[in-house]
Formats: sequence, structure tokens, C-alpha cells
Amino acid sequence: MINDLLGVVALVPALWAGPAALYLGLLTLLSRRKPDASCQRPTCRFAVVVPAHNEQEQVAQTVASLLTVDYPKHLATVVVVADNCTDATAEVAKAAGAEVLVRHHATDRGKGFALHFAFTELLARQGANAIDAVVVVDADSVVSTNLLTALAARLSQGELAVQADYGVRNPLASWRTRLMTVALTIFHRVRGLGRERLGLSAGLRGNGMCFSRACLIRFPHDAHGLVEDVEYGIALGLGGVRVAYADEARVLGEMVSGAQASESQRARWESGRALLMRERLPVLLRAARQRRSLMLLDLALDLMVPPLAKIGALLAAGWILEGARLALGGPLGLAGYALGASTLALLAYVGRGVVLSGLGFSAVTALFWAPVYVAWKILLKVTPGKRGADGWVRTQRESSRPNTKA
Repeated sequence: MINDLLGVVALVPALWAGPAALYLGLLTLLSRRKPDASCQRPTCRFAVVVPAHNEQEQVAQTVASLLTVDYPKHLATVVVVADNCTDATAEVAKAAGAEVLVRHHATDRGKGFALHFAFTELLARQGANAIDAVVVVDADSVVSTNLLTALAARLSQGELAVQADYGVRNPLASWRTRLMTVALTIFHRVRGLGRERLGLSAGLRGNGMCFSRACLIRFPHDAHGLVEDVEYGIALGLGGVRVAYADEARVLGEMVSGAQASESQRARWESGRALLMRERLPVLLRAARQRRSLMLLDLALDLMVPPLAKIGALLAAGWILEGARLALGGPLGLAGYALGASTLALLAYVGRGVVLSGLGFSAVTALFWAPVYVAWKILLKVTPGKRGADGWVRTQRESSRPNTKA
């Protein structure tokens, strides 16, 4: 009787986390890199937009990185949007060699509004000042020198939107940033490579996004939520536009290493994503069914898949229950087989991320901190008052606070 009850209860986490783990395992199997796209004679005129809110310590290095990309100088302009800044962001960016757009608004605050402002200004330019595409790079980032060449190659192949690989600029700052490096590699690169193999939309990740002029005219950027990138990526998908993935182009953003700043950042991300799921998931599922669209179904699944920490915690709970059942003399049941297949898929997914992260053995050691991270996320969920704030909240970074230990 107890064995039967444990078997039934163990099926709950297996059925909850199992489909997500198997889906991620499928993307892992398809994550072999395709040959890099080539662009023989670049002709695309880019505007690289850097949305910045009080980023005077970071923005100069970002501008310098963008000005040294391997692309014809007359075809690329760096535009910093100093949005509701109360520091010297505009002056520092201009001194570094960027064009600066200054925006102030009492109520419309946030990255989405800054991007809408910049895109409207840039699309209105004509003649020699007209642009063919825009690229979004966060103000705490550095980029690979092939960024614009790789994006131009995708656009020349007919893509309307492209996402560069988004990684971590400071992977060795702390155990958190090492773990985040593996996590972003898994979330961005493994999934992106798998989707690119299938011809699906890689989705937008906020940093390293590229949009053609035709894309922005056809689908004006009107996303202003806490996860405006995911929101706009879904809008493009519903419009029939996939986001291509440029694995060889890298954008590296600085990740926070301290618990307090990381907590604030994570709360905003998860709050915004949960709200977006409630609002857009039914629309995506209905459209996927009506149009028989695998791309829209995948965008829906991407919203539905729980965070990796939650999947791991559910599988661990399932194994504890199944282990208790086995200890009481029961045979391996349906839950055990489901948990086994799901665990293998999840291990393959994480293992692929470790390999692609480039951290070597330090990526493996970072995984030992995963239980601490899971416990921290659970605490974050149950602690009152830890919710995503509205508007643009600048994350305090360690490079801005030289006396703070990582």
C-alpha cells in the first residue's frame, strides 16, 4: 500500500518536469554548430544602439569595443541613448566617440521606451544618413570584432531579425558568475543552436539583438514590459518572422556576483516572464494550432519550460520518493523509468553547456554550487516583497564599486 502510494506521488514531479527535460534534451541533440555564414562585400549600414541609464562607469568601454569591430567604418554608427540619466552618461559616451540621443520622460521609463525612441529617430533618417539595420548592445558589454560581419551575413540571406550569442563578460568574478556562464551558455547557446538546426526562432535575449529596417517598419517596437526582449520576439513570431541565431558573433555582458544585486535582477526577470506567460501563452498556443506552426509552438514551449533549477529540484524530489519506494522493497516503477529518461536528458543538456562554456574544469566545479543557488531561488520565491519593480532599475555592478568584494 505504501509502495503504491509512493509510486503515484513520485509520478507527480516526473510528469511535471519530465516533458521539459526531454524537450531540452532534444534541443541538445540538435545543437551541433552550422558553418558560419559569410558576407563577401558588406553593404548593410548599421546603427548600433546602446540604451543606457546612469552608465557613466561602463559606457565608454562599450563604445570603444563597438568602434573597433571589423566592419567598414562608414557603414556603422554607434548611438547611445542616455535615458533619464542623472549622471554623466551622455558626456562620457560622446567623448568616447558615440552619437548621443538624450531622452527624459517623467512616466515612460525603461529600456523598451528608450529603444522605441531610438528606433523612431533612426528610421526617420533619409539619404546618406539612412540605416538598413539596428543592433542593440547593452551599456555594460563588449563585443567580438566579427559582430557586424556575422549579422550582415544573416541579413543578406534574407533574415529580418538576428540574435547574437549572449555570454558573460566576467565569468571568473565569483561562483555566481561561473554558474551564470554555464546557465547562459545552456539557455542561449544550446537552445539557440538546436532551434537554428530546426529553422525555428531563437528568440530575443535583450543584448546582441539585430533588426532590419523592414522588420522595424513592419513591426514597430512597442514592447515596454520587464522582459521587453521576449515580448517583442513573440510579437515577431506571431507576425511570421523568426529570429535567426548567429552563434559565431559574441556579445558579453557583465553579470553581478553579489547576492543582493543578483536577487533584485532575478526577481525582475522572473516576475516579467511570469506576467508575459499569463498574457501571451494562450495566444501562442491558439495561433500554433490554427496555423500548424512549429515555430509558434516552440515559442510557447519556451515560455512554459520551468527554470533549470526548478526542473532539477523536481527530479530530485521524484528520485527521493522513488528511492524510498525501492528501499521498502518495491520494484522500479513507471515513475522510476520516467525519472531516469528525464534525468539523462537533463544531464546531457547541462553537459553540453559545460563543454560550450569554455570554462573547462571550473565550469564543473561551479555546478557544485547549484544546490546553493536552488535554495537561494526558493528563498527568493517565498520571501515577501521580493517582486519585480516597474520601469528601469539599474543593477549595481561590482566594477562600479571597486571596494566591494566579489
